[in-house]
Amino acid sequence: MERRRSFPDILAGGIFVLIGGAFVVGSLGYELGAPLRMGPGAFPLLVGATVAALGLAIAIKGLIAGEVISFGSIPWRAVAVIVLALLFFGFTVRGLGFVPASAVTALLTTLASSRVRLLTAVAVAAGLTVAGTLIFVVGLQLRIPLVGPWLGF
Repeated sequence: MERRRSFPDILAGGIFVLIGGAFVVGSLGYELGAPLRMGPGAFPLLVGATVAALGLAIAIKGLIAGEVISFGSIPWRAVAVIVLALLFFGFTVRGLGFVPASAVTALLTTLASSRVRLLTAVAVAAGLTVAGTLIFVVGLQLRIPLVGPWLGF
């Protein structure tokens, strides 16, 4: 009897274990507190341990009862555009401001797909920009200017 291994499940499980482990290690730098009065490190510790445990379960499932699935071709254009869009946002959000940087980032990531039309991409970018502004700037009161100094405001 041949054992099947699912490389995507093993890879995804390993990534979850690494991310969860990073949260656990990071949370140890904060006070954990007591069960009835949790400190700032308790929640990241619990979330990290849960993510790591789920990742371990996924990896074990991939080792024991995985499906043989081959990866298709990697959409390098989409990967490159999304990475560039995120770098653009990180480097320009303080200079351009939250609204222009978010709009360009959302537009670029939407256009990463070859199946999206320009009008749809603009509508999605506008919706994401409005939602992001309402959530982060208005709701969470993030101290980032809506329009930055590079635009003369």
